Amino acid sequence: MEKIWLCLAHMSDAGEEMKYIREAFDTNWVVPLGPNVNAFEKDLEGLCGNGKHVVALSSGTAAIHLSLIMLGVSRGDEVICQSMTFSASANPIVYQGATPVFVDSERDSWNMDPNLLEEAVKQSIARNGRPPKAIIPVYLYGMPAYIDDIMDIARRYEIPVVEDSAEGFGSRWRGQLVGTFGDYGIMSFNGNKMITTSGGGALICPSEEAKRRVMFYATQAREPMPYYLHKEIGYNYRMSNICAGIGRGQMTILNEHLSHHRMLCDFYVEHLADIDGITVHVNPDERFDSNFWLNTIIVDPAKTGGVTYDDLRQHLDSQGIESRPLWKPMHTQPVFNGAPALVNGVSENLFNHGLCLPSGPMVTEADALRIVTAIKEAIKN
Repeated sequence: MEKIWLCLAHMSDAGEEMKYIREAFDTNWVVPLGPNVNAFEKDLEGLCGNGKHVVALSSGTAAIHLSLIMLGVSRGDEVICQSMTFSASANPIVYQGATPVFVDSERDSWNMDPNLLEEAVKQSIARNGRPPKAIIPVYLYGMPAYIDDIMDIARRYEIPVVEDSAEGFGSRWRGQLVGTFGDYGIMSFNGNKMITTSGGGALICPSEEAKRRVMFYATQAREPMPYYLHKEIGYNYRMSNICAGIGRGQMTILNEHLSHHRMLCDFYVEHLADIDGITVHVNPDERFDSNFWLNTIIVDPAKTGGVTYDDLRQHLDSQGIESRPLWKPMHTQPVFNGAPALVNGVSENLFNHGLCLPSGPMVTEADALRIVTAIKEAIKN
């Protein structure tokens, strides 16, 4: 049987990506700047609206790092970060010599718990005599967070917010694109994301001046002189013109991708509804509009006859179907041992019971039927 992968990249049928790549080669723009980069940034700014400006970068991790630099995060500072996430959300905090403070999830969206967030802010102030330098909520698997509540806390304590929307490209909260609520927003275009540039990301900035400054740091912090003059440490974080060409082509099929991911969610909900102990994660209410980047399920062994999420993962693997456990929370990762954390058990429970199912435009309805059939077989047997 042909392997069903978790989330593969999909190119436009019209070959728009190759058109822009060919342009880059034909004009010899094969460097980390050029017409495709400029045009891709304009496309992203049009998507964001709200007066936002966008810088195309080499990765979403680079975007988080630059946002923290822009906010002046340095050694001795604390930055609050969602615990239920990929490590790239937290690693740049350590790049800057700061300390991550991890906050657990609430049960609806699986994202940062606003109640725990406020307590984390109070504890940070008690430890340091000042608020944390930033708050990093994450849109887990594309699901929006209770960002209104998070922003309210941030404003009251005057703390900047960096939205990690790497998994949430195209998701919306109350109709507004995630990544556009805070001071900065993160996009990722890795090979398995909603759209891809083969590898890359972007930083959503609040102003033209902020964008200009981010570009300065992303191009080795070179001063505007005829010779190479550097007064600050910079980074090689700019996106290449070739990768941006892929991104321009991908933007033409963004809505198609979003529709397909959401169709798969509906398919999983419908076809797993009769399986006791399997719950598909869906939008908690009408305010949420997830892209369902990865469709996820919770497996309750007490109701599945003892079948665990890992039993299910292994059975799917034996049938040529890739699946993946949910993120292991950051406060349980050895690399962050000793970092402050406010936990309520939600993220650890999710990790111990959750599974990501194949998603994306390369997963056909026939594939999805094969997946749910394999899940039913695993539990029946």
